[in-house]
Amino acid sequence: MAAPAQPGDSPGFKKPPALLRLKRKRPGRRSDPAAEAAAAPAPRGPSAAARRRNPFSSLDNAPQRAATAPQPPAAAPAGGDPSAAPFWQFLEPDCEEKPPQRAEPESSDILSLSQDLHSPLAAPKAPSSPQEEFPADWSIKTRVLFLSPQPFSWAEQLKAQEEAQGFAQHCRAAAPSLPRSVQEPRLSSELRCAFQQSLVYWLHPSLPWLPLFPRLGADRRMAGQACPWAQDQALQQVLMSDWSVSFTSLYNLLRARLCPYFYVCAAQFSVLFRAAGLAGSAVPTAAIAPTTRGLRHAMSSEGIEFSLPLLEESRTRKQKSSEESLETESPGGGSSVEDAGEPAPSDDDDDGSFSWLEEMGVQDKVKKPDTFSIQLRKEKHEVQVDHRPESLVLVRGSNTFTLLNFLISCRSLVAVAGPQAGLPPTLLAPVAFRGGTMHTLKARTLSGRARLQGGFEDVFSLEVLGPVLPHSLHALTLLLGPAQRGSFRALLSPHEPSAAFNAAPPQEGLQQELPPCGLHPKTWDQLSQSPTLGKSSLRLLEMKDYCYSWKV
Repeated sequence: MAAPAQPGDSPGFKKPPALLRLKRKRPGRRSDPAAEAAAAPAPRGPSAAARRRNPFSSLDNAPQRAATAPQPPAAAPAGGDPSAAPFWQFLEPDCEEKPPQRAEPESSDILSLSQDLHSPLAAPKAPSSPQEEFPADWSIKTRVLFLSPQPFSWAEQLKAQEEAQGFAQHCRAAAPSLPRSVQEPRLSSELRCAFQQSLVYWLHPSLPWLPLFPRLGADRRMAGQACPWAQDQALQQVLMSDWSVSFTSLYNLLRARLCPYFYVCAAQFSVLFRAAGLAGSAVPTAAIAPTTRGLRHAMSSEGIEFSLPLLEESRTRKQKSSEESLETESPGGGSSVEDAGEPAPSDDDDDGSFSWLEEMGVQDKVKKPDTFSIQLRKEKHEVQVDHRPESLVLVRGSNTFTLLNFLISCRSLVAVAGPQAGLPPTLLAPVAFRGGTMHTLKARTLSGRARLQGGFEDVFSLEVLGPVLPHSLHALTLLLGPAQRGSFRALLSPHEPSAAFNAAPPQEGLQQELPPCGLHPKTWDQLSQSPTLGKSSLRLLEMKDYCYSWKV
């Protein structure tokens, strides 16, 4: 029963029961912020939004500081996923002065605050030992965030002459030469021209209203966009004919070693063509990922010889581990007599060799498996790797030309339904080719303050968006070293399906001379090394004292 109203109160006013009365918050006691928000009175005025705390700062002890210093407003990402938030939410605006706070037990620098932004699929490995060069990464990056204590003001608002000079240097394949340290980066016209040069890439087809990369899993982003070719067969044939000309032009440049590599990004899979001399191979190579058993069977039917390097490596590793376990279990380090007398199972036993049933006289009483069942059992392991990194297919030498003709006539190369129906694959290249359109990566700078144990520190960032190709990533690091005095960090967001391209092809041990392909000599030296990342890709790249360390 509600308490009677007191004199002077509104006629409709009723006192709440004692259980709903607010209790004074005692120091050292952890309270539930959700319960406090439900029981607290409604805020007055527009200052309630300013009192909301930053959801990305010190998540463990955030409820205790909710009632202290006000935090700047931060727009919450759609769906409540912190990994989809813009990177500037992890920085404190430098326009607002804040009192220094006590040291916290957890590391709260900008790197730890940005881990949720990239959310790696697996726990990152320990950082490598510092080296003068980082390994080649053949995965395509969708976003790269550079962080440094030195400002990136030199990358802001390029002059028209500097932008034009950067395009000219790219078309002429001019390799910029910078000193080890640039004293005044903002006044260095050579540095700013080289920065513009490093952002250039070539694309086909060019449809400004459609996001043409990535293509795998892009149906939702392309839904609702204008696709006039979807129901027009004649227009689809024109687009595909024009695409075939551009594709052939890129392959001819690759064979002549005038184009170091290029990507073919389709709706179901991607292909990486590399010229001779790259990735430790003396012949041209082509890597396809992910693949299916149907695609591999179609390639075999066309006479294309290929290998599955990641699958073969996994089998070799399992076989080696099983042999080591047998040696450990057997006394004296060898196999037992029973194991030695028992032959290893082979595929011949599954092909219908049932002579042992005839010797026992029960061949008519036992139902033999048919050929179809035997074939399904053999192909079971192949089906299990479909759409996975282990399904990577590697084509070498003259088979790459056969693969070119196969892809031009391949039905699964172009989607027949959905938002990508009738749209040719995306061609990405570092150099100009017939039908290609010049594009530049989007770059923007931001300054902020990172929370440290002793207070705050000014941190400057440079974000690069778009299909960041391997040569662009290395070219940017060549500029950031002298411009940032040999100290910066890079948070990398790779396109996951392209990480399988880091599988190492067979080694020939032959050194190739630098061709006039438009790459910086140091970039060519890096990309010519054999890949060492396997099916992983770089997630963090850090330079200290002009030496690199990284995580995958």
